[in-house]
Amino acid sequence: MRGATSNKSEMRIKSHKDMKWRPRQFDLLPIIFVSPALIFFSLFVIYPIFQTLWLSFWKWDRISPSIWVGIENYRVVLSNPEIYSAFSHSFVFVIFYSVIPIFIGLMITLLLLRVKVRGEGFFRAILFMPQIISTVVVAISWRWIYASDGPINDFFIFLGAEKITTAWLGNFDTALIAVGIIGTWINYGLAMILFLSGAQRISQDLLDADRIDGANMWQEFRYILLPSIRGEIVIVLIVTMTLALRNFDIVWNATQGGPGNSTDVPSIFIYKSAFVNRYVGEAAATSFILALVIFSITSALLLSRRESDD
Repeated sequence: MRGATSNKSEMRIKSHKDMKWRPRQFDLLPIIFVSPALIFFSLFVIYPIFQTLWLSFWKWDRISPSIWVGIENYRVVLSNPEIYSAFSHSFVFVIFYSVIPIFIGLMITLLLLRVKVRGEGFFRAILFMPQIISTVVVAISWRWIYASDGPINDFFIFLGAEKITTAWLGNFDTALIAVGIIGTWINYGLAMILFLSGAQRISQDLLDADRIDGANMWQEFRYILLPSIRGEIVIVLIVTMTLALRNFDIVWNATQGGPGNSTDVPSIFIYKSAFVNRYVGEAAATSFILALVIFSITSALLLSRRESDD
């Protein structure tokens, strides 16, 4: 028995000695498959980022030769009170684009978990419809709804509340909220669909047992639904907050940043700097600052998601 064991150990040592280091063969096939996506991403994402960063160090009006100014453009932008006003409007939009849609999506998801509705798929499609309609069409449609002779004012006149009527997008006090409501109408469908997809992982037996034990809707929401869709909530936060901070098309087609600067956002500020005032360097600097803000927020959300998963 000892001889057999020693023979086996000797064979193992011999086999290890006979093994030679062989260089790992480099397989080009995976790179060939992903190369179209890498080329597309490099041309339309990576290159514009570095080009924008490079332009932010130059003074250029798109006509005369550019002049190197270093970080002067950043100093000019950060000393301009209008950019802080624009960012404050964007953070207000975060409430309408992200917080309120998430709340509505959670309520719809909880309702559909407790109540079975006929034609649920049809209602999901209808509620998701604002997400797939062109934002230009959405902005123009809501501009008509908010008009002085639009449906909202007609409704208040019908109720005998003529004093409430106003030009909602032309009023300094209501324009920002009115544009924010458009964002809520667009984004709540996205939140609802993602939350419903996450809620499908919840076992029906768990829900039935919970209800037999006498759990109410709030307890079901807090202890079952929220823990089950924590990942989807973070995804919706990232997507909707990014939309709120880089919002351009809805604001531009609804108010163009007006009245005055009451709905101005960083994207409008960048557009006007580059194409109206022809301060390309300042526009590039503002773009890079906006990108850093969005990157910081999304990174913090992703880190919080990772910590919660751990």
